[in-house]
Amino acid sequence: MNIGLTSTPIKQLNKTRQAQTPIATALVEECKLNRIALDVPGHKGVFTPLSEYFGERAVALDKNSRPEIDNLTSPTGVIKEAEELAAEAFGAKHAFFMVNGTTSAVQAMVMSAIKPGERIILPRNVHLSVINAVILAGGIPVYVDPGVHEEFGIPLGVSEEDIISAIESNNEARAILINNPTYYGVCSSLKKIVELAHKRNMQVLVDEAHGTYFYFGNGLPASAMSAGADYSAVSIHKTGGSLTQSSVLLIGAGVDKEYVRSIINLTMTTSASYLLLASLDIARKTLALEGNKLIERVKQRVNNAVNAIKEIPGFTPLTAQNTVVNKAVFAFDSTKLAVNTYKTGLTGIEVYNLLRKEYNIQLEFGDISNILAIPAIGDGFDYCAKLVDALNDISKKYSREEKPAYVYEYIKPIVKIPPRDAFYYPKEKISITSAKGRISGEYVTCYPPGIPLLAPGEVITDEIIGHVEYAKKKGCKIIGGEGESNYISVVK
Repeated sequence: MNIGLTSTPIKQLNKTRQAQTPIATALVEECKLNRIALDVPGHKGVFTPLSEYFGERAVALDKNSRPEIDNLTSPTGVIKEAEELAAEAFGAKHAFFMVNGTTSAVQAMVMSAIKPGERIILPRNVHLSVINAVILAGGIPVYVDPGVHEEFGIPLGVSEEDIISAIESNNEARAILINNPTYYGVCSSLKKIVELAHKRNMQVLVDEAHGTYFYFGNGLPASAMSAGADYSAVSIHKTGGSLTQSSVLLIGAGVDKEYVRSIINLTMTTSASYLLLASLDIARKTLALEGNKLIERVKQRVNNAVNAIKEIPGFTPLTAQNTVVNKAVFAFDSTKLAVNTYKTGLTGIEVYNLLRKEYNIQLEFGDISNILAIPAIGDGFDYCAKLVDALNDISKKYSREEKPAYVYEYIKPIVKIPPRDAFYYPKEKISITSAKGRISGEYVTCYPPGIPLLAPGEVITDEIIGHVEYAKKKGCKIIGGEGESNYISVVK
């Protein structure tokens, strides 16, 4: 196995075309016209309180849809051109610009792929937005064990064997959803999963929130589109340089573009932010023209940090070498920097808080056993080197007796009634400790890492109750289940 390598070379793009920014250029030209504004937004591009806070240019560029700058709900001009350029850059049939966050892209692809009552196969370690999308679609989730990395205590990908078993047991399923990669950089055998699914006429949906670099960097896992997937939701804002809340939904050759657009417009705002749209336009241009060079810089900084952290007592970085040793892992994203902390005697949450308070370093998160840093192309300085220095200091000053490693416990959910039914059924609040055997009417999510322990429609078991109590003691925040009050909504 070629660990971490793409299945196909990075696509060679037409640099002249990709140097264009239709939306960003048209927006600037529109501002130059200095039209008398008797439309929305109410700040009119000149409202002093906003201008003083955000800057005059940002406020001036915040326009409403006009003929010269197109309309996101039914683009025929510069937005259409920008989406076509993005499709070329990502190797997709079409790219939809999304300004309601990647959550809206996930919702759109799930609602496009399944209809009420239809089954969708997915790993349990999906983002909450995926299960929310299944509720909106009225679908029935079929969960696959994501596998566990026992040393690091984290959920992994899904094995080919488990996918085959899920497909054979659910021939009527309409779709399969895969994380590519997980938060920690773990990838499943995506191309093989696509082949298996397509043989059974199942569509493949990919949550590629953290996979932007796969399209533009060499030596990284295969992207969803290169693997032949039908849909992919890509969070350009997470690592690709666009503004927060901006994203793209990619579709493959066999997907009906107009149908997907109609699904998107069910939940998409009709007042799209042109700041977000222009940022997608500019980020795509940068990735297309300079992406590989910028990503190589990220990879080198992470690699240097990994090698340095290996020498720090108590800390163990997650790497391809210690990760791709499980059937649930096919490849590893070498731009991620996850570090296990348990040999220091500290939880990941404790190290996360120390880094914030004592060293002025903000990480993505700390969980019970690990911390996660996300270096990106916007890093003007080698922040990874600062992190290494801080971890060295923490190891010397704060280490204590080593604790037993926490192992992520996959609790197979028992889906008793469809999630959408449970979401709308009458409910009552009872103590979590007395909820054994009842059907949950809400989510209970342990954050970090943000994977639901319970979703609407699932049976509450002793295992789940025990896990909630354990996670609270270790400093995790419980989302849902009334948090600290220990109550949960159950179906009457």
